[in-house]
Amino acid sequence: MSEIKKYSAKRIFTGYSWLSNHTLVVQDGMIAEIIPTSTEANNITEIIAPAFIDIQIYGAFGKLLSVYPDTDALHKLYAYSVAGGASHFQPTVATNDVAIFYKAIDAVRDYWKEGGRGCIGLHIEGPWIHPAKKGAHLESYIHAPSLAEVRELLEYGKAAISMITLAPEICSVAVLELIRSYGVIISAGHSNASFEEATEAFNAGIQTVTHLYNAMSALQHRAPGMVGAVFLHPTVLSSIVPDGYHVDFAAIKIAKQMMGERLFAITDAVTETREGAYPHHLVGDKYESNGILSGSALDMGLCLRNLVNKVQIPLEEALRMVSLYPARAINLSNKLGCIEKGKEANLVFLNNELQVTQVVSFE
Repeated sequence: MSEIKKYSAKRIFTGYSWLSNHTLVVQDGMIAEIIPTSTEANNITEIIAPAFIDIQIYGAFGKLLSVYPDTDALHKLYAYSVAGGASHFQPTVATNDVAIFYKAIDAVRDYWKEGGRGCIGLHIEGPWIHPAKKGAHLESYIHAPSLAEVRELLEYGKAAISMITLAPEICSVAVLELIRSYGVIISAGHSNASFEEATEAFNAGIQTVTHLYNAMSALQHRAPGMVGAVFLHPTVLSSIVPDGYHVDFAAIKIAKQMMGERLFAITDAVTETREGAYPHHLVGDKYESNGILSGSALDMGLCLRNLVNKVQIPLEEALRMVSLYPARAINLSNKLGCIEKGKEANLVFLNNELQVTQVVSFE
C-alpha cells in the first residue's frame, strides 16, 4: 500500500524559484504533487528547500574516517550531516598510507550493505598532489602516481570511489584518462599548476576544483595561477570553505562575483582526534593539525548562514550553493538539489533564522 505524506511551508524553494503557501505531496518517497496549501493544513514550517549536500567531510563526533575506517564512523558522519541539513555526504580521506584508502573503501561498501544512508561514495584527497601546496597533508606520502598504482586502487575501489583530488601538473594524461574511465570525478586541488596548466586541465575534462584559494597557486598579477584559471574558465566548478578562516568572507564575495553558479560550499569538517597521521585539535571554532589550519567546524547549515549573513549572498542563491550546485559537481543534479514532481523527496526544513529544524529523505 502506498505511503502518502504531506509537507506544507509558508515558502518552498524548488532550487529554481519560490512558491508561497504550498504543500508537497510525497508518495513512496517521491514528490507526487506540489499544490497550494489547504486551509486545514497544520504543522506548517517556514521554509522547505532541497536538502543540502556536503561533498567533503572527514569526520564527526570524535571519529575521523582515516583513523576509524569503519561503518560506525560513517554513521556518525551521516548523523552530523543531517543535523546540519544535509541528506547526502561524501566522506573524505586525506593523503595517507594506501592501506587506509583500502580500509575506507571497505567501510563504504559495508555501510551500503547494512543500509547506511546518504553516502555518495568515497572522496580520496591526495596523495597525488604537489608538495609545495600540501597544506596540512603529510609530505612523506605525497608522490606522482604510476599507471599501475592508479589502476590497482581504482580496481579495488570500483563503484565505491566517487572523487579523487589531485594536482593535474604531476599526473600524466594517461593517469587522468584512466581515472575518468572508471567514472570517478577528478577534482584539481593541492596544486601548484600555472594558469596555462590549469586551463589545459580544465579543457581536457577536469570539471571541478577542491577548496578554492586554499592549497593552490594564487592569483598574482604576473602569474594568475590556478585561482585565475578558475575565475576565467567558462565551466569549471569549485568548492569553497565559508568559515572566514580558510577564506576571508570578502574573498568569497569576489569569487562569487567572478564565478556565479560555478561556486559551491563544502564543510571540510574534521573532528577532534589525537590519533593517526592528522591529530586535529579544536582552536576556537576551527581545527589545526601539527600547528597548521587543517579543517573546519562547519556544518552545511552554518555554511548557508555564513553565505547569507557574512557574504550577503541572496538566500535563494546561497541555498543553491549548498544543494543544487554541489549536486552538479558530482553529476547528481538529476536526482538531488531540487524539488520537482517525479523526483526523490530530499528536503530540509528551516526556520526564519535559517536554523535547520528537520531533514526528510527517502533514499
